Amino acid sequence: QVQLVESGGGSVQTGGSLKLSCTASGVLVRTSCMGWFRQAPGKEREGVAQIAVFGGAGYTDSVKGRYSAYKDNAKNTLYLQMNSLKPEDTAMYYCAARTSSYCGSNARPGDFNYWGQGTQVTVSS
Repeated sequence: QVQLVESGGGSVQTGGSLKLSCTASGVLVRTSCMGWFRQAPGKEREGVAQIAVFGGAGYTDSVKGRYSAYKDNAKNTLYLQMNSLKPEDTAMYYCAARTSSYCGSNARPGDFNYWGQGTQVTVSS
């Protein structure tokens, strides 16, 4: 049974930082393509970052230079460091895993098989 449990969300002011964690069980982050997604009210779920098996990460344009996704294979945990937060970053954030070790060029929700319950990030101006 696969479980992904996110934590670390909260409320911050513009320019603040948060670090999200996603602890995995039933799936190994070292052999799976992993991703971070977010969904704001009334909007579609969008890919924020995906982390390849070798550890390299790709980001959507709106978070490049501000977000950093990485993993700790020993802890089987995924992280998302978010800096210089903006009100438009406000959303429910989810981590996700693919059954495949392959990551496509973009993080697409339909490519991911397992999802966490989400953690809320709210950025106030």
